Amino acid sequence: MIDVALLSVIRRWHFREGLPIREITRRTGLSRNTVRKYLASGVVEPRYPQRKTPSKLDDFELTLTSWLFRETRRHRKQRKTVRQLHSDLVQMGFTGSYDRVAAFARLWRQEQQEAKRTAARNTFVPLSFAPGEAFQFDWSEDYAVINGVNTKLQVAHFRLSHSRAFFLRAYLLQTHEMLFDAHHHAFMAFGGIPERGIYDNMKTAVDKVGRGKQRTINKRFTAMASHYLFETEFCNPASGWEKGQVEKQVLDSRRRVWQGAPAFKSLAELNAWLKQRCLELWEELPHPEDRRRTLSDYWQAERECLMETPAAFDGFVEYNKRVSSTCLITFEHNRYSVPASFANRPVSLRVYADRLVVVAEANVVAIHERVFTRDHSVSGKTIYDWRHYLSVVQRKPGALRNGAPFNELPESFRQLQAVLLKRPGGDREMADILALVLLHNEALVERAVSEALLVDQVSKQHVLNCLSKLSDVPRPQPTSTPPALKLVNEPVADTSRYDRLRRTTP
Repeated sequence: MIDVALLSVIRRWHFREGLPIREITRRTGLSRNTVRKYLASGVVEPRYPQRKTPSKLDDFELTLTSWLFRETRRHRKQRKTVRQLHSDLVQMGFTGSYDRVAAFARLWRQEQQEAKRTAARNTFVPLSFAPGEAFQFDWSEDYAVINGVNTKLQVAHFRLSHSRAFFLRAYLLQTHEMLFDAHHHAFMAFGGIPERGIYDNMKTAVDKVGRGKQRTINKRFTAMASHYLFETEFCNPASGWEKGQVEKQVLDSRRRVWQGAPAFKSLAELNAWLKQRCLELWEELPHPEDRRRTLSDYWQAERECLMETPAAFDGFVEYNKRVSSTCLITFEHNRYSVPASFANRPVSLRVYADRLVVVAEANVVAIHERVFTRDHSVSGKTIYDWRHYLSVVQRKPGALRNGAPFNELPESFRQLQAVLLKRPGGDREMADILALVLLHNEALVERAVSEALLVDQVSKQHVLNCLSKLSDVPRPQPTSTPPALKLVNEPVADTSRYDRLRRTTP
């Protein structure tokens, strides 16, 4: 085989300078057949031909390849082994060894895996979304200083696929009620709802991942999507590029949002700051496909294509609880009080992102602000509402002296309690005064107690008297008679006619 330099000279002499093959052979010493072969083939970089060693498997190569592909489509328990494939080839007339078939199958599988790996890593399809067509969602874990503590947060990320407008909201947990609450706040910030939502296979949305696009979707998540009227779409497992916009947003937000975040007093203050920060970034960041316009410009146009946001989805998760003899129910290592009339009875607990609602007999009987306890190794907190124990202290007034729920009484009630409990029967009087909040406005009872404390020897009668004065409806002012209703001849009083009634007739 001649080298590349000599072939270049031969081609230049023949095609550019027009030398005949005889002259070229004289100058190079090559045979005419060799020069003619290279000129006719059009090869510019000569290579040795790839040698192929004859094999007994050559005539059965296509058949074995089709069998190997067929076996990959079957369930793993139904696939044939390479030894069984070799036996089938022998029945068709193959005379080669098993090792040759095994080597071919091993090489074929390696090529298939390499092809899949290359396609998965290096090949992508650019995506394009129409205005109002879709949004993407994902969770991330970030940290912020809340009330002086560096707190681990679960951050919900939303992103409109067309305008790239994004929204962040932080929570302490990744649960259903947090997911529902995040959707409502995101749709309110976007000013509407797109047609589709793109998610990964998170446990709060997908109960089971099937083959291909088959999913068993959580019923509460389906109810939320039905309420907001958008279609749900779930990515393939380990295929984050199918929602690549929000995946990149998770990385970008750590640099744009969390690195410069100040300290906050509460989670609500943090979420208010996050919303404001997102709106500011919409005005600052250019759109990736049009650097002359900002995200806010594209969002203004996309908002016209969004469906109007309805009322918030009632996004609670319901649990059945049994109230203890101390009028408490337990949730997430914390205890919450319930009215005493439901002690030792089952109730329904509705868990929201920020509150707990206790329902019994189709009525809401208690509402508590939700408390989160990070350290589960220690006993959780107990959240009392002293009003829930008023019926108990009516029967057991002595419980007022050391009752834990009554440590949270208003200051005026505590001052009155300190005075009354020093005298005999004071605990009964205090129990009766506390029971007034069940019949009257609590703020009005507090005012009555505060006024009664101005008296030296305060008692229940003083409190009732002050409450009666505060509850009295003021007399209306006398009205002036309209001129049209005034009498022209006013009647004259004549008392003598009553004397006639005293006279007796004979």
